[in-house]
Amino acid sequence: MIPIRPQTIRSPSGEELIVLTRAEFDALIAAAADQLEDAQDVAIFDERMAALRDGDDARLPAEVTAAMLSGDSLLRSLRRWKGLTQAELAERTHLAQGYISDLETRRKVGTHETLKAIAAALDVDASWLTGDDRREI
Repeated sequence: MIPIRPQTIRSPSGEELIVLTRAEFDALIAAAADQLEDAQDVAIFDERMAALRDGDDARLPAEVTAAMLSGDSLLRSLRRWKGLTQAELAERTHLAQGYISDLETRRKVGTHETLKAIAAALDVDASWLTGDDRREI
């Protein structure tokens, strides 16, 4: 960080004014932004820790997360994690296998009810698929 050496001057009315170089000003603005971001991170952390304590945290299994990091959609990752084929999931949900494929490849977006039915068929937390937690399938 740039050392700040402000200059103090007085206005004709006696008010104190601080003069900074542009670099000093920019450094202060950046530090303030960093502090705000840090405060937001702390708030998110506190919120997530409270959810863990209250049992409201429905985290994805590591295998599902790894598959998603490899490029699979959430739905495909969950289906494979549960050891099901698209045809088996289609049979359990009374949906067409092609529709399941379209959801997995993000060509289509399922309705809230459809995603809840798929979550029930997969025996996973519905919020993982319904978008209630803002995740994509």
